[in-house]
Amino acid sequence: MATTVSFAVDSPAGRRTVEMAYERIGSGEPLVLLHGIGHHRQAWDPVLRILAAERDVIAVDLPGFGASPALPHGLAHDLRTMVPVLGSLFDALGVERPHVAGNSLGGLLALELGREKLVRSVTALSPAGFWTQSERRYAFGVLQAMRVAARSMPMPLIERLSKSSPGRTVLTSTIYARPGRRSPDAVVSETVALREATGFRQTLEAGLTVAFTDDVPDLPVSIAWGTKDRLLLPRQGVRAKHVIPGARLVRLPGCGHVPMNDDPAAVARVVLDTSR
Repeated sequence: MATTVSFAVDSPAGRRTVEMAYERIGSGEPLVLLHGIGHHRQAWDPVLRILAAERDVIAVDLPGFGASPALPHGLAHDLRTMVPVLGSLFDALGVERPHVAGNSLGGLLALELGREKLVRSVTALSPAGFWTQSERRYAFGVLQAMRVAARSMPMPLIERLSKSSPGRTVLTSTIYARPGRRSPDAVVSETVALREATGFRQTLEAGLTVAFTDDVPDLPVSIAWGTKDRLLLPRQGVRAKHVIPGARLVRLPGCGHVPMNDDPAAVARVVLDTSR
């Protein structure tokens, strides 16, 4: 069940109030989970309870996604804004330097938070920002096509497709290697999240010039990549290791771009090992 928190952040036009939805479960050291563009916090549901057995887990809907409204006027959906926004979120939730795990856009944000020393460890699953220009154009084209498809399909069709394994493959095979494992309700929910994401366009536009080029020293960092990632190709993980030489690079065999559903046990193990 989502809870909402509001907090103030500075903008060039003065103080603005940001509202974010989150789910909090478990006990132990705090662990914040960040999803990818067009997704929502429920992307983490397959691993939530495994992680909550050892961590105080906080799964958030990023601004403009899931149940969180877009950032207010004066705040851009870019890295320069989102990193301090997430830092203010940590303060509002009473967590100091949590562990953080992120997927795709969330992985990039997790690495940025690590670079700014706002977190105590980073697990990045297929993080954005290690692409060539052609790879970025390909990924953005696929994301835009997914968004158009989600917005053009009537709800009865989405619901009908979700009820069969081939239908779930049609809806989600771009991000899951094993789409048949995703529940019908989850597929409907995330398709709706993609079509209704108010922050999608601005976030995608902000990514046009993004490249992660800095090391993240003095911090435990794991970068994990699914071997069947069809959106951000696995070779980008090798580039990430060159940029962050101290990071642990982990292969996730048989996993797609959003690996939490493809192999929950493997993903949970990477996150827990990194956040020891």
